[in-house]
This record gives sequence, structure tokens and C-alpha cells, in this order.
Amino acid sequence: MSKHSEACCRIPPIVDEGYEAKGTYIELNGTKTYVTGPADSDKAILSVYDIFGFFPQTIQGADILANGDAERKYQVYIPDLFEGNPARIEWYPPTDDEKKAKLGQWFEEVAVWPKHIPKVIGFLKAAEKNNPNIKSWGIIGYCWGGKMASILAGSKDLLFKVAVQTSPAMIDAGDAANVKIPTMMLISEEEAVSDVKTYEESLKVPKHIEIFEDQVHGFMSARADLKDSKAKAEYERGYKLALGNSEF
Repeated sequence: MSKHSEACCRIPPIVDEGYEAKGTYIELNGTKTYVTGPADSDKAILSVYDIFGFFPQTIQGADILANGDAERKYQVYIPDLFEGNPARIEWYPPTDDEKKAKLGQWFEEVAVWPKHIPKVIGFLKAAEKNNPNIKSWGIIGYCWGGKMASILAGSKDLLFKVAVQTSPAMIDAGDAANVKIPTMMLISEEEAVSDVKTYEESLKVPKHIEIFEDQVHGFMSARADLKDSKAKAEYERGYKLALGNSEF
């Protein structure tokens, strides 16, 4: 995947605690949605959160994507696909039977991907009505949302120009074979290397795959420990990589 100058990506200092969101919450297509970035931008990004929903680290990430590129500004949308019912952070990792049961039940009731994929076209149309200047879309997905991005990157409707997956869940080479747009994967230490390799080998599009070997699953979203200097630096590096992708 081609990149433009890293000098363009001068993201603001990362806030490790008490982050104050730069955007606002509105209702789009009947869904509570976080929106950030210039209201008249002609480029937009759909940000699909992880299972924990509107976490400060994910909101800060959206603000970074919206304003972290000196040359190009984006309007970023995060819809509340779980409708106010995200998983609880204390359930993860599911280290005992109780946590496994709670997380499994929640997933079956709330988070199966086929339930949410059909919502996307209607949501994009509503966003374009909210901002008629939008001419193109990119998508970034975190963990659970990474799987969403992988599936949507294979859509015959070509809804997006580029996809970025971070700590993607349920990596499947079958998805990769269908991907039709340039794809970036930012991988944590917890994804299976064999799955990543098979996925990469199945991609037929421009790609950038990078493994953050000492970072936890969710290092760019809810599980990012921004008080840890190394985790904070890698969180920042991940967003610089995403913004450095000239396909957005």
C-alpha cells in the first residue's frame, strides 16, 4: 500500500487519562453516533468499535483520525451498533467459566456479525445526508470491528476505498479471498501468526501487515493501557500508520 509523507501525520499528544472528546453524539438512522472532524469534509471514515463500545481510547482514536493529518481532514463516524449494550471490560479476558458464559451469551444475543452487516449501507446513506460533501469512505475496525471491516471490504457494492483492521477477531482467509480494496492489518501479540499469514497470502489487493509483538489484543482501542509508556507509544504508532495510508 502506498503512503504519503509521515510529516503530514502530526497527531496531537496522546492523553493517558481523562480524555475529553472533541466530537459530538448525534442520532443517525436511528442510531446514537459519535461524529468528529470537519462537518464539510469530503472524506469520511466509518469507525467500528470493539465489543466494549464507546471507550475513551477508541473515541480519542477517532479524534486522531479526524484531525491528525495536516494535509487531509476526515469526518469520522462511530455508530453504536450494540445500542447501549456493549460487553463489560471485566469479562475480558474470559479466564474463568463465569466470564466465558457471560461473554458467550452476550455475543450470541448482541454481536453476531450477520446481524450488523446489513445496517451499514443505511448508515452510510444517513451520514451522507448529514454531510452531503462526502465523496468517499474508508473503514477502520477494532477487534470485533476488525472482522466487520474484513467482511465489508469484500462487499460487491464497494462501499469503501480502503480498510484498516486492528487486532482483528476471527481472522479468516475466506474473508481475505473476497477483499476488493487495499487493506491494512495492525496485529497484536495475541492473534495467531498462522491465521495472519494465511489471511495475508489470500489477499489479492495492495496490503500492509504489521505485527505489534508486545501489544495486547485491543492495543488501539479499549484495552490500550495509555499510562504505560510503551503501550502509549505503540498506540500512537498504530494511528500514524493508519493515517499514513494514502488510500484513505
